[in-house]
Amino acid sequence: MPSTNERQSHAVVIEPLTVRISTAVQLTGISRSRLYELIQSGDLTTIKVGRSTLIPYKSLKALTGA
Repeated sequence: MPSTNERQSHAVVIEPLTVRISTAVQLTGISRSRLYELIQSGDLTTIKVGRSTLIPYKSLKALTGA
């Protein structure tokens, strides 16, 4: 039977598919206005769902080099 440490090393990290602007601000430390500038310049991609603007998590990771 695997030890506790071995079981923990196999933990799965689930990342969100998208985040809202407010969450992106918290995750990156980038200001809301700067995020909108990055969206306008095409450096960040967005998805519109109704009135909500969502940022793909992989786009944020690519921007920050994570």
